[in-house]
Amino acid sequence: MALRELKGEKLEQELVRLEGMKEYEKAHPDCEMICGLDEAGRGPLAGPVSAGAVILPKDCTILHLNDSKKLSPARRDALYDEIREKAVAWSVGIVTAEEIDALNILQATYEAMRRAVAGLGVTPDLFLNDALIVPGLPEDKQIKIIKGDAKSVSIAAASIMAKVTRDRMMEEYDRVWPAYGFAKHKGYGTKQHYEAIRENGLCPIHRKTFLKTIH
Repeated sequence: MALRELKGEKLEQELVRLEGMKEYEKAHPDCEMICGLDEAGRGPLAGPVSAGAVILPKDCTILHLNDSKKLSPARRDALYDEIREKAVAWSVGIVTAEEIDALNILQATYEAMRRAVAGLGVTPDLFLNDALIVPGLPEDKQIKIIKGDAKSVSIAAASIMAKVTRDRMMEEYDRVWPAYGFAKHKGYGTKQHYEAIRENGLCPIHRKTFLKTIH
């Protein structure tokens, strides 16, 4: 199904909304390379945690850009392609379930973000992070923004890249382990997922530290 395009008053409203989401970027006019950082998949029982790092051009306008959780899958997919096309640089860092069990989820999230930054191929002047300060990145270049994926175009773009990448990985895992329903719940702790674990046990992408009572 084709996504509807905005026209007239709705287009004007969307452009105003997006300008509001550039507040943090515009507050640092001397920074050419502003990198948004966000993660996807901290809470699931299975699969990796992913992190997106995105540097957008200063004059970039991407309609509908928003917190990935507020968007439909079709909209996220369309924005994923547009961000790839328009970004100065983008990267997604992945940390596996096995690594999450070894590190803990917070440290694994930091590592995913560091891997995403390392994959950019350029050095950011500033990081806008969703609710975290990441050890191992220059602390004086990081700004932590609570609910940043709804407040910053850079973080919103990073959230979309992280979520789409992770969702697609979970859909691939569903083909390998179809009994668990990964394509539907993406590894989160739904009733269906818990029932599948009780019936089939754990598979290699389950986070054992999240499932101690079952494991």
